[in-house]
Amino acid sequence: MSTQVSTPFTNLQLELLRVYAMHLPDEDLLAIRRMIAKYLLEKARGKATHISKEKGYNQATLEKWLNEES
Repeated sequence: MSTQVSTPFTNLQLELLRVYAMHLPDEDLLAIRRMIAKYLLEKARGKATHISKEKGYNQATLEKWLNEES
């Protein structure tokens, strides 16, 4: 029988806690933060591109949205 322990942390948070427990120099921590940000940005861009293609959005659609009055 397997017992699963519930924590208030996500799997990402637990992984980051392991990294931050390594006492890395500040420059390494900054580089890791930048890598994570770059990864998440690329993932978001990919998802946005997929949705845009799926819905038939193009540059004209985006420009129209930008010029609409709120």
